[in-house]
Amino acid sequence: MNQHAQHAHQQPEQPLPQQRFTPAPPPKKKRTGLKITLGVVAGIVVVAAFASGGQDDGGDGGDGGRAEAGDSAAAAPAEDKAKDQPKAAEAADAGSEKSQAEQFKAHVAKKGTPQQKEAVQHVTDVQGADKRNDVMDSAEIHTDYTGGMTGPHTGDGKLLASAFAGWRSSDNGLVTVYDADGEILSNGNY
Repeated sequence: MNQHAQHAHQQPEQPLPQQRFTPAPPPKKKRTGLKITLGVVAGIVVVAAFASGGQDDGGDGGDGGRAEAGDSAAAAPAEDKAKDQPKAAEAADAGSEKSQAEQFKAHVAKKGTPQQKEAVQHVTDVQGADKRNDVMDSAEIHTDYTGGMTGPHTGDGKLLASAFAGWRSSDNGLVTVYDADGEILSNGNY
């Protein structure tokens, strides 16, 4: 009885209440890649809007911020006329049948320094001078010089880059001067 008495005092085992197993909801997928892409696209649109803003005259971009510190407000009308003259010259150049290299050489022959006139004799080709969007413009000047950046004609490359900046202007342009082997001689902003 002893055994029976022990069982009498114990409560019968009751089944545990069934708990429903509900899996945790899957984690939400992060769209950081999409957000980054949209942010980059929005940034490009904003940059393009600022780059083209306020240029209703064809987008030459004026003097590209090259005005000297000594310029006065009285010189502003003369600057406006000077801005229109390069546009007219570029339009005349574009309408002619001359190659970009011939147009560049003609400009340097007319307005270049004696050193630039000497250096332009070595120009074999010019590319990209006619394509401008004032956001990221690039042009190339190919020469018959040799030696690359460490060679003896680096200074001539700088002269050609400077002459190019006097011929064409952009809000954000880069001209690269190459030697005969395709190595960079110099580069500069225009």
